[in-house]
Amino acid sequence: MFLSGKTWFSANVNLVKFHFRYATKQSVAVLTERFSLNQLAMLRVKRIGLFFATLIVFLTAFAGSAPASAQSLNSGVSIHTEDKNESQLIVGGTVKNDGKGVADIKLRVTGPNFDEVATTDENGKWELVVPTRAKYEVAIDLKSLPEGVGLRDPENAVRVADVTVTDKAAVLFPLGKGNRVIQSFSDQLVIRLFAGLNLGLLLAVSAIGISLIFGTTGLNNFAHGEMVTFGALTGWLLAVVFQFPLVLAGLLTVLASAAFGYAQDAAVWKPLRKRRVGLNQMMIVSIGFAILLRYVLLMFFGGDTKVLSGEYEAVKFGPVNTTVTSIWSMALAVITLAAVALFLTRTRIGKATRAVSDNSSLAAASGIDVEQIIRIVWVVAGALTGLSGLFYGLQFQATFQTGSQILLLLFAAVTLGGLGTALGATVGALIIGFVVELSSLVLPVDLKYAAALVILILVLLVRPQGVLGKKQRIG
Repeated sequence: MFLSGKTWFSANVNLVKFHFRYATKQSVAVLTERFSLNQLAMLRVKRIGLFFATLIVFLTAFAGSAPASAQSLNSGVSIHTEDKNESQLIVGGTVKNDGKGVADIKLRVTGPNFDEVATTDENGKWELVVPTRAKYEVAIDLKSLPEGVGLRDPENAVRVADVTVTDKAAVLFPLGKGNRVIQSFSDQLVIRLFAGLNLGLLLAVSAIGISLIFGTTGLNNFAHGEMVTFGALTGWLLAVVFQFPLVLAGLLTVLASAAFGYAQDAAVWKPLRKRRVGLNQMMIVSIGFAILLRYVLLMFFGGDTKVLSGEYEAVKFGPVNTTVTSIWSMALAVITLAAVALFLTRTRIGKATRAVSDNSSLAAASGIDVEQIIRIVWVVAGALTGLSGLFYGLQFQATFQTGSQILLLLFAAVTLGGLGTALGATVGALIIGFVVELSSLVLPVDLKYAAALVILILVLLVRPQGVLGKKQRIG
């Protein structure tokens, strides 16, 4: 049966309308489903962010109220008991002359709403209970010194006792003939160069971790300082509390830090990468995560300084006075940096890491598992940072703020050397180490970190990509 031209045209128009309506319904259904999935994903991200924000606020409030509670508790103990100052704030010390305690020496301690005088006992010891956490000035009464005995350092008759963090502060006034030795500028220069090399190597081991993470993920991880703290405090826990041999404690610290890096990526950063969260948002998450870790470490380890070095063996060569621990730390840092360089240039995983750092999309297209490389980078960065924290704790002791105190220097080293380059991070760390220590020859010690940042600004004004960084086109 044949249809007329008009009838055939109408039938085809109706058919086209039907298919168009069906395709439109399907497209709307698909778009609605995708929109719902995106809404669900954003809702989950918001819930996770709200959870972390609430947790951070809670910990901040808890940490802020804890000192006040401890202070009120100490006040109660001091009223109802006597000679029990276990939880009180104490300023004390020992006055010795030729290694022996000197009795009846008067010391005046002044601070916020506090002004009292203490007298040394037969062993030269003295102490006072102070009311609040603050910095107190301790002045020795020169008239109370025995005849013919003076301060070994007459210019420092007034010293500062700081109990803002710890519960006890010791102030020492050594007596006897002055033994201050005036060193020549060349000797001071040699001493500062050695100290700069030591600091630069410690910074380099940790800065490589920041550089590797940034190179493969683009993330500026502000929680890296707390990874340094984790290594220092874990080393103290194993070596001092559990009394493991130092070598075994060091190996376990490195393993624990590597596991910590793995756990961080698995629990926080990989889910955020899957959600395609922007780098700026991830950086803000790292800041909050750093605050969270800092207060967690404070609650577990306390706010006092952990002595990790123990008894040390002094070593002297030329004008430089150092310890065996410092020399071993520097030697192991050099070996570690050389091992990292060989790993990145000679092994398949190292070459794949460099490929991901150069261009992750091209590396994925060539068959490299980018997520696996990023996971390995986090493990390696955690191990290196934990080792650096252990070295730092052995030389400068450890507190819950150890990493946050040097975090700015770490970022300065990475930026100065060239973002995303491991060798650049090493060079930048050495430059920062030398500048920090050499600046103390002409500047007050309190300004030596500021000098490093000034050098960073000057170098970046001349070479924005850093010392070993590559120029990149923007836009």
